[in-house]
Amino acid sequence: MQVRTENLNVESNERLVTPDQLKAELPMSEAQSEAVHRSRETVFSILKREDPRLFLVIGPCSVHDTEQALDYARMLKKLADQVSDTLYLVMRVYFEKPRTSIGWKGMINDPFLDDSFKVEEGLRKGRRLLQDIVDIGLPTSTEALDPISPQYLQDLICWSAVGARTTESQTHREMSSGLSSAIGFKNGTDGRWMVAVNAMQSVLKPHRFLGINGKGQVSVVTTRGNPYAHIVLRGGANGPNYDSVHVAQCELALRNGGVSRNIMIDCSHANSDKKPEMQPLVLKDITHQILEGNQSIIGAMLESNIHAGRQDIPADLSQLKYGVSVTDACMGWGVTEEAVLDMAEKLRDVLPARSNPN
Repeated sequence: MQVRTENLNVESNERLVTPDQLKAELPMSEAQSEAVHRSRETVFSILKREDPRLFLVIGPCSVHDTEQALDYARMLKKLADQVSDTLYLVMRVYFEKPRTSIGWKGMINDPFLDDSFKVEEGLRKGRRLLQDIVDIGLPTSTEALDPISPQYLQDLICWSAVGARTTESQTHREMSSGLSSAIGFKNGTDGRWMVAVNAMQSVLKPHRFLGINGKGQVSVVTTRGNPYAHIVLRGGANGPNYDSVHVAQCELALRNGGVSRNIMIDCSHANSDKKPEMQPLVLKDITHQILEGNQSIIGAMLESNIHAGRQDIPADLSQLKYGVSVTDACMGWGVTEEAVLDMAEKLRDVLPARSNPN
């Protein structure tokens, strides 16, 4: 009898709906397609300095309830319209969560928050939510974490991020070189930005790697390279890195690396010591740097929800508090609105005069 040598620790394999099947079930409308195209072109124009505005990626740390996400989107749309002459607001719609050890992995992996891992329903709920947010009139963003899920969702995404834990991953660099959206690479969890500079160098180039096609078949993917990569400063183990000294050092590293000197700043994570109430202060510092002549900062990220704080996922899901994060703590809507309006007011007459450092 031949000794078994494979799948010794695999309990089961469950066949999923293919990307083509899900898109046929939940197809993009012509209006949605045009809206996503316009939003991507706007971000591209900001990165090329043809549009003087900043773009802000704002929203919950992670989406766990689609109705609450839509409630948030409606409020964000009103704010986006108020500041549209100065700031371009993109909603953060994160479905996948990288975990340092264990924990809830996000709505795609566990849409019912009960460890049932109904991934197909998670993909279905995620795609439907993205369509609804685009219909509201907002561009969407997400973290490109799993290399398979973009086949199901990326056609609805305006901007993508690669997180601090995966910026150094060859798999994510290759995947990002084929994404249709602009991509932001975060500095490493240790605070160093060379991993992001290296990622930006890599993503500019064509790659070939194993992936899946629309029919769900394993295939060799060949990419053209992505010209819209940029760095996202999020702080690290040694503290924040959003201040003018760190930004200047980052500009030098980007120039020496021969890549774009566009810099985005994540106001949460280590830059706010994971204290959501500190995020508006980081945004004020960014505003001050631009007022003082900074040319490299092109945007910011903010973790925001309907209500401030965070909560654990209870065994009785009826006990979940409305509009409160189940992952990282977020600032509430009132603080979010005040911080964004303040930035728009202070920069309205300044941004059009900025030059392009690239």
